[in-house]
Amino acid sequence: MKITFLGAADSVTGSKHLVEAAGARVLLDCGMFQGYKALRERNWAPLAVAPSEIDAVVLSHAHLDHCGWLPAFVKQGFKGPMHASAATRDLAEVLLLDSAHLQEEDARRSNRGGWTRHAPALPLYTVADAKRAIARIEAVPTGRSVRVGDARIDFTPAGHLLGAMSVSVRAQDRTLVFSGDLGRNDDLLMPPPRHIAQADVLLIESTYGNRLHPKEDVQARLGEIIRATVRRGGSVLLPSFAVGRAQALLLVLQRLKAAGEIPADLPIFLDSPMATSATSLYQRHRKLLRISTREAGTLTDDVTLIAGPKESEKLTRLRWPKVIISASGMATGGRVLYHLKSLAPNPRNHIVFPGFQVGGTRGAKLVAGAREVKIHGEYVAVKAEVSHLEGFSGHADADGLMDWLRAFEAPPERTFVVHGEAEAADTLRLRIKDELGWTVSVPQHGATVEV
Repeated sequence: MKITFLGAADSVTGSKHLVEAAGARVLLDCGMFQGYKALRERNWAPLAVAPSEIDAVVLSHAHLDHCGWLPAFVKQGFKGPMHASAATRDLAEVLLLDSAHLQEEDARRSNRGGWTRHAPALPLYTVADAKRAIARIEAVPTGRSVRVGDARIDFTPAGHLLGAMSVSVRAQDRTLVFSGDLGRNDDLLMPPPRHIAQADVLLIESTYGNRLHPKEDVQARLGEIIRATVRRGGSVLLPSFAVGRAQALLLVLQRLKAAGEIPADLPIFLDSPMATSATSLYQRHRKLLRISTREAGTLTDDVTLIAGPKESEKLTRLRWPKVIISASGMATGGRVLYHLKSLAPNPRNHIVFPGFQVGGTRGAKLVAGAREVKIHGEYVAVKAEVSHLEGFSGHADADGLMDWLRAFEAPPERTFVVHGEAEAADTLRLRIKDELGWTVSVPQHGATVEV
């Protein structure tokens, strides 16, 4: 069995792990690189292995850093099937179409505004490219295995996101387990990740490998922020991932209103067509959630769903107190940028980032205290209050990761720590080595190992 780490090996983004076993070449995830420019530029580079030589793709879940490079992958010559859970397939369709649309819009805007050094600026892939990729994703029924040559692929629910799975590759009496992104035991929407008993080789994510989730009650804290902001006549902007995070925020806002902890008549706007579509999918797949069917059905009660760009533009001009949920979650693109330009210069307003911010993103800069950020080629003053509520994260923290690892009945022969920034990955590596006594390492981008 051979593994080549083509992404998320020296970073927390761009998940791609090529497994070669029993004559099959299987790519675990096909994610887009996000964050620092040096990482984003990898999206434009040819893959180290020709896509046409890979037999199949298996997706752990639908976040763009795990599936967002699929259209480029198909564009570069991949001909095989892509396998995912049914919910992941549905969410990936929403995410990939939105990603392609945003890239086309950003390219057009850059060319019109002269914000680019490229002549002309081009999208990484188009909506047509995304549709071709989506058509290749095959939904795997719950409890079913997939065969790729003589290798068998199994899926185990991982929490974290609707449809998210850990992936097991079984070939020649050996088993490789890829954790995917693991959820937390106390997630607002998703059940805890299920444990796996056996692995000869393990790839474990480390997004929160050096951190613990704060003990604060995020619902109570968000309620405090909203009440204080409304009292001074300001609005609250929640830059949010459209899938997973937006639905958790809607749930909390509904609970706050029901408990009388924020004004019942406070306007709430969901300004993300993708988040609106994803919310419908969460309601369609509500049996996968830990909340009741009734509560799942009330997520958008009394919430104004913003559809077109004209309605979004009008929303930026409304001056009365309100709550806006808008994508993207790290303020890297999308409609949230217009709301930032409108709200950030006013100290009455409050910008709340509900979750992890990858280094190099606008979100990370704002959370770190930046007093101005560049948006659409110009610098915007940041006078609004900025808060970071990490308790909304859908990732298992360091203790949660260790608890999941301890459930293995025997140590894997080799463990590789992936999908984490350098400090997080190495901190988790040391904990695994010292507390569990396992053979563990952090691979580098592009490394190939025989196991």
